[in-house]
Amino acid sequence: MASMLVVEETLKQIQTSDGVIGVIVANFDGIPIKSTLDNFTSVQYCGLVQQLIDKSKIAIKKNDPSDDLMFLRLRTKKHEILIVPEKQYVMIIVHNPTGSRPPL
Repeated sequence: MASMLVVEETLKQIQTSDGVIGVIVANFDGIPIKSTLDNFTSVQYCGLVQQLIDKSKIAIKKNDPSDDLMFLRLRTKKHEILIVPEKQYVMIIVHNPTGSRPPL
């Protein structure tokens, strides 16, 4: 129970950081568990990010089989997506690099 409070507090802290549009925590099957975004957007991000993680891991392992993906940062013209894949979950942070919060 205490660990759940820590997770909630961490998510709240990340969400209130400058430029953060949304935070998603998904299981490793790509299903959103917790999100500050609407359900459709969360599911869409999770599916696409899971594919990106899978392809990135393959590319990394081809180069060095002992290496593994720890963090992925993707920047587009509109957003920056920070991806933290762990063993049992994935954290996705959608960020506006200019600092303001435009609608998705």
